[in-house]
Amino acid sequence: MQAALCAAYGGPEVVELRDVPAPVPADNEVLIRVRACTVSSGDCRVRGSNFPGGFWLPARLMLGITRPRQPILGTECSGVIEAVGAAVTRFRPGDAVVAFSGAGFGCHARFKTMREDKALVLNPTGCTFEQAAAIAFGGTTALHFLCRQGKLQPGERVLINGASGSVGTAAVQLARHFGAHVTGVCSAANLNLVRALGAAAAIDYNAADFATRGERWDIILDTVGNASLARCRDALNDNGRLLLVAGGLGHRRRSNR
Repeated sequence: MQAALCAAYGGPEVVELRDVPAPVPADNEVLIRVRACTVSSGDCRVRGSNFPGGFWLPARLMLGITRPRQPILGTECSGVIEAVGAAVTRFRPGDAVVAFSGAGFGCHARFKTMREDKALVLNPTGCTFEQAAAIAFGGTTALHFLCRQGKLQPGERVLINGASGSVGTAAVQLARHFGAHVTGVCSAANLNLVRALGAAAAIDYNAADFATRGERWDIILDTVGNASLARCRDALNDNGRLLLVAGGLGHRRRSNR
């Protein structure tokens, strides 16, 4: 099969299309014929060995010292199940599915195997393969930070910095779904998109600085990497939480107390 291989750390030029053996599903795995996949920010970070402060050494130890241990990157994909292992009961050949392999990668290929008990679900009704493939990375990241890290509560005021990206668009929709009042920060070109996703307000970062507007939020979720606690302190309510998606080791969540 054809796959995109990242045989070294570096820029996009280190990725090459090559023919490699197709994977064979184990008894508890399915074989997916990939119809769509993404190049996520996670893929780019691994390819370029560009990790937030404090994560470089742990990441290299986990992912590969001199080159990616798994040369086929790709954290998410959608496609059609080609074959199933002998013990698989939840899926059958012909099912359209979405798979999120996360740090297991391997989605930048014509075929991908996944255990049936991992992050594998039927394709959402009405979604194209392209739409379905783009759900998992941003969606799971946003859900983790808003709910597990931020303890989001209904009625809270939430600001999403970088509201038009993969994590940001998911965060806007999830925060609205959980009953929050949402403000999105993005470029002027994406203001209407962010509002359409559920934001009650949208701020063009080229026209105004959200941190100096005199407004306050219970949660500020930063997907960009430019919202430090020093910058955001006056924009957080008492006991407000600053969630740093791109923060360094030990800086994933800050509280304004």
